[in-house]
Amino acid sequence: MRVILQRSKQASVTVEGNITGAIDSGYVLLVGITHEDTVEDANYVAAKIAQLRLFEDEDGKMNRSILENGGDVLSISQFTLYGDVKKGRRPSFISAARPEQAEPLWQAFNEALRENGLIVETGIFGAMMDVQLVNDGPVTILVESK
Repeated sequence: MRVILQRSKQASVTVEGNITGAIDSGYVLLVGITHEDTVEDANYVAAKIAQLRLFEDEDGKMNRSILENGGDVLSISQFTLYGDVKKGRRPSFISAARPEQAEPLWQAFNEALRENGLIVETGIFGAMMDVQLVNDGPVTILVESK
């Protein structure tokens, strides 16, 4: 599992003109799932994200988690995170899990985030989505299960 985490001041995702998820401050998560990923991977990454210290304390140091600081999560499935561009000019997505495997794991990941105390908004799996975000910092972190 591969997640691009972006700390944001505000974010939303729109599908066919309708907002499906929106947050004020918190994290935007672009979530990629590969063939070997399991529910254990989803649980590991969710717990890691909930506990990461990416918000500043009173001394300006990244010393507070999203749970301590407050904030919500916008989770967006993103199979293109497993795009391979080593050969040619067109990415190969052979490492991305098929939808019938990826969607349940993405849902399990979102539920694991909720079980870790986070409020989670989402996009729609497999849909063409317009994502708007105000990146805070900017702070962008790659979190992987392997």
